Amino acid sequence: MKKIYANASAALDGVLSDGMLIAAGGFGLCGIPELLLEAIKESGVKDLSFASNNAGVDDFGIGILLQTKQVKKMISSYVGENAEFMRQYLSGELELEFNPQGTLAERMRAGGAGIPGFYTKTGVGTVIADGKEHKDFNGETYIMEEGIFADLAIVKAWKADDTGNLVFRKTARNFNVPAATCGKICIAEVEEIVPRGSLDPDSIHLPGIYVHRIIQGSHEKRIEQRTTRKKEDA
Repeated sequence: MKKIYANASAALDGVLSDGMLIAAGGFGLCGIPELLLEAIKESGVKDLSFASNNAGVDDFGIGILLQTKQVKKMISSYVGENAEFMRQYLSGELELEFNPQGTLAERMRAGGAGIPGFYTKTGVGTVIADGKEHKDFNGETYIMEEGIFADLAIVKAWKADDTGNLVFRKTARNFNVPAATCGKICIAEVEEIVPRGSLDPDSIHLPGIYVHRIIQGSHEKRIEQRTTRKKEDA
């Protein structure tokens, strides 16, 4: 089965629909599938729900879809550094399902493994636990969280072969692996496509069985917080 597509728009053709749930990789500005997000914006699809660690910033990542009002709900763990996100949430324009980072990652992993729900102590006694099932195990209280089963997963990797085996570079591995597994369809954008058999099997982070479509493209290398030291006096 052919998995390599010419560009992001071609890879998304026939996949997008209004109201769908999309799982997106990325952590801060690292490992964001920016080419696919731009193509989603250009498609005009609307009323989207995103499961993602955060929403990027105002002009990058999912933030560009917030600007065009194409997102109706975020399932996230970090909501800072995005003024439009904050404005829409506080004004009631955007629905937010807040998740601790570990819980969000596990919800994605669970969905990818076909697990509908699991118990965790994280969030017990906080607003996170409101409305959720509580159960005691060995004298400790846990809450039940549901696995995430997304209509589409979009991720960004460093290298891929034509079968979809992916290698992520350093911290870009973050949420990309669990996000990729929980989508009915997974599209990966990569920096380099290498010949089949050239990837060390022990170095593959995500097997190609999870990946349905691949695009290659150049990516912006952003730094989320640039910190510099004043030059010392001579």
